[in-house]
Amino acid sequence: MTERRLPPHRLALIAAAVGGIALLATTLRWDWLPEYREAILGGLWLTLTLLVTTSVAGFLLAIPLGLVQVRGPRPLAWLARGFCTLIRGTPLLLQVWLLYYGLGSLFPYLPGVRQSWLWPYLTDPWPYAFLALTISFAGYEGEVMRGAFAGVPKGELEAARSLGMHPFTILRRIWLPRAVQRVLPTLNGELIIQLKATPLVATIAAVDAYAVFGRIRQETLMVYEPLLLMALIYLVLAGLITLAFGALERRWSRHSGEP
Repeated sequence: MTERRLPPHRLALIAAAVGGIALLATTLRWDWLPEYREAILGGLWLTLTLLVTTSVAGFLLAIPLGLVQVRGPRPLAWLARGFCTLIRGTPLLLQVWLLYYGLGSLFPYLPGVRQSWLWPYLTDPWPYAFLALTISFAGYEGEVMRGAFAGVPKGELEAARSLGMHPFTILRRIWLPRAVQRVLPTLNGELIIQLKATPLVATIAAVDAYAVFGRIRQETLMVYEPLLLMALIYLVLAGLITLAFGALERRWSRHSGEP
């Protein structure tokens, strides 16, 4: 069994990163960190919660969006294509604002809404942030899943039909798993983009990690230290996502018998 070694350029990048972190740790001020530790952890937890929930919900929505464009009725396929085109063609920040300041401003004028149990949720920014990030992820991944469903070899599907398998069984056991396997590298990148998009929710007063670091900058009057720490946290999270998807791809390849 051959020993796996990191390429030289990756070793150089790791060495540069370690050296940079050591330099920052010894030359900049970090005495404020214990005071804001709880706030940073709380904001980070909310960011991760928003990332996971919106990515899962968005991907679950992307599956029918991609499938209906390949095999669905033509009117539904047009609607799905139009939804994906609209979401991919407009800025995410605009979508967040339209939902929060546009849709959210209509609810107070509906009769009985202020007195209902929904009112506390309708005035909270987090449902709008969740909805905006979910539909954004679904719009991008819906188009990716369309190509993945179309790219599954038709011979595999025809062989399953010839064996008398039910269409839903074919989708669940063959078509969908093969499509998901094809989009794993793209899904890795989309998840990192989703992570970097979460700071946009701070523009509607949702307190995530970015909002916490913004408050730290205002209260401590320091610029570089909070921003550099935030950049390091997001960089570590992106690296963990990449490592997790790499391990998932290798495991899936071993189980499917592909090289």
